[in-house]
Amino acid sequence: MSLASTAQAAFVLHSRPYKETSALVDFFTPQGRLRAVLRGARGKAGALARPFVPLEAEFRGRSDLKNVVRLEPNGIPNLLSGEALFSGLYLNELMIRLLPVEDPHPGLFEHYRATLPLLAAGSPLEPLLRSFEWRLLDDLGYGFSLDSDIVGQPVAPDGLYRLLPDSGLEPVGSLQPGLFHGADLLAMAEADWSAPGALAAAKRLMRQALAPHLGGRPLVSRELFMNRKDNSRD
Repeated sequence: MSLASTAQAAFVLHSRPYKETSALVDFFTPQGRLRAVLRGARGKAGALARPFVPLEAEFRGRSDLKNVVRLEPNGIPNLLSGEALFSGLYLNELMIRLLPVEDPHPGLFEHYRATLPLLAAGSPLEPLLRSFEWRLLDDLGYGFSLDSDIVGQPVAPDGLYRLLPDSGLEPVGSLQPGLFHGADLLAMAEADWSAPGALAAAKRLMRQALAPHLGGRPLVSRELFMNRKDNSRD
């Protein structure tokens, strides 16, 4: 696919050394996830090619591997640290793993661009992460209704449901591991994170929904975060 050399907003998702002085960089743009070679990565351009920095970039190339022809700052860098940094790395890894190359998602890009300053400002992490996970699943066509079940019946507040990742929520008649209470699902549908249990249920639900699309390979960012928490207890 050919991509014209026009300026567009971009963020770096991941960068690694490539050959002697270049870097192989995964970018997120309104036109989707792009992989490109950044030459002279040890100079000014390389200093810019860091995650969470708003950029303006131009790419050129006909193959899936582009060349960066221009890279400039395009806003205030989002300085993430601690748990917010691990959360940002988690969002980046999700997109690298799940987004097809050069598949435009302008709405998801704007959601990501709006999420980063909130992470940097110290906003509560869990609602931001659940909101982004849900938007990502929905944009990729993997979303499902939170207020109706797989046969179109409204979710009952006192009902029990299990997630069928390819279909949606299935009502069940008895308590089993991994189920969700209808009241929690309805709170999620309204993004009402003040409801007791809604955030914890949303975390479980998103893990179940994402797992089939991530395959069996664990997320590196999640393992790094868990190791950090374990080390902090020592």
